[in-house]
Amino acid sequence: MTEKEKMLAGLPYSAVDTELLSELAEVREIVHDYNLLRPSDNKAKLQLLKSLLGHVADNDLIIVQPFYCDYGKQISVGKRFFANFNFTVLDEAAVEIGDDCFIGPNVSIYTACHSTDPVERNSRKEWAKPVRIGSNVWIGGSVTILPGVTIGDNVTIGAGSVVVGDIPSNVVAVGNPCKIVKSV
Repeated sequence: MTEKEKMLAGLPYSAVDTELLSELAEVREIVHDYNLLRPSDNKAKLQLLKSLLGHVADNDLIIVQPFYCDYGKQISVGKRFFANFNFTVLDEAAVEIGDDCFIGPNVSIYTACHSTDPVERNSRKEWAKPVRIGSNVWIGGSVTILPGVTIGDNVTIGAGSVVVGDIPSNVVAVGNPCKIVKSV
């Protein structure tokens, strides 16, 4: 298997593989171009996002600049998707987001995992776990979603939360670590 195939399969892979580093550099150029587009140039922004992301369900897509991602192709967004300033997605694994989702400013979604053992971590081996977010979800500002998390449908995640585990459908959850505070 190539290092990229290992990455996409959730297996340990070398984060300093030349193929992966080349792809990351290419995507950073595209993201840079996106972030430099005029905010009013909606047609160019949509075109670029559709070429960058793995799946876009419709043309009613807004990602306010600046936006950052690692690969782009592992990101899938549903209908009527909105993300505010500084949306950051480390998409070494799949990031699937459903319909009618609203992402507040400074939200980060991480799929990359690193060893807590310093020797192993310094080998630059890592692995990735997918993140799934259902439909009708509102993620408040400055939320961090960690690798392997699934968030159900009809969920609100309060601002500043750190989502370390799965959140079921039809709830409001807040805090660090993020916990359910009420059902909807």
